[in-house]
Amino acid sequence: MSEAPVQKTLEFGDNALIALLYGEHNTHLSHIESKLKVDISDRGNTLTISGSAKNCNLAEKLINKLWQNLENKQEIGIQEIDAALRFLKPASKNKNKATANKTNKGAKAMSDSDIAIKTKKKTIAPRSPNQAGYIRSIVDNEMVFGLGPAGTGKTYLAVAVGVSMFLEGKVERLIFTRPAIEAGENLGFLPGDLKEKVDPYLRPIYDALQDMIPLDIMQKKIEAGEIEIAPLAFMRGRTLSNAFVILDEAQNTTCTQMKMFLTRMGEASRMVITGDITQTDLPVGVKSGLRDATEILDGVDGINFTRFTQKDVTRHKLVGRIIKAYDQKSRDK
Repeated sequence: MSEAPVQKTLEFGDNALIALLYGEHNTHLSHIESKLKVDISDRGNTLTISGSAKNCNLAEKLINKLWQNLENKQEIGIQEIDAALRFLKPASKNKNKATANKTNKGAKAMSDSDIAIKTKKKTIAPRSPNQAGYIRSIVDNEMVFGLGPAGTGKTYLAVAVGVSMFLEGKVERLIFTRPAIEAGENLGFLPGDLKEKVDPYLRPIYDALQDMIPLDIMQKKIEAGEIEIAPLAFMRGRTLSNAFVILDEAQNTTCTQMKMFLTRMGEASRMVITGDITQTDLPVGVKSGLRDATEILDGVDGINFTRFTQKDVTRHKLVGRIIKAYDQKSRDK
């Protein structure tokens, strides 16, 4: 027997926020209707939701959550709607609990509003429970590995936490590094001086920082040495103290390079290592330092591993489907 349809009515008081909630030409409401299989009609500041009891309840919680975000001066769009829905929908019954516990030991998934990261330019919130757990693990642990495919927010969220801690005075420096071009860092064949050779490979770090810190302030901090963006080779022989340090694209490190980097850690520092083990650019037969580190360090007290999947992809919806298709092909081989 099919479930009898129900109706729910919601009223909102701030007309300025109502326009943002509904979206231009009611695009937000239409998206919610499509995702939750409900009908939503609006009369000014009143919404009526019609559909199954389960879907109406979920739509009500979702819309109230979006309204709360708007009241907290957070922007909402289609991506934010999908993100809020990820937190509200129950976890899959088939999820491997043992793997989840091992992967996110000590990390608590929480609502995006509970764990919003404030920077000078914007407030950043996780868009999946796994992202929320990742942020919490960075706050709670001195060393964190963020592993998974592109588009899951591994680097961006780590930069956001680092910037937040830096602005709050919890660390004195921000240090961002990547293997340049390939693991061997063969920069000599490229035209230009060292900065011109290296900058294109560190561009994603610059882009993330510019999302969070005004450009003039960022440039002053870089000139003062408080923010450092450099290739991995520049870390050799140093002790990185009182700093928040991110190693990005770590799958392109060799085992020797990874050990070198991890042993640079100094007092009052935090390290985040991000990468996708399946996307290494290393020569055939050379083992990834990231893969090696995950095997050696798994279970070491104080080190957390967060593993992302295509379900955590927050870029265009096709990115998740592309990753899923490639993963399926790899399993079929």
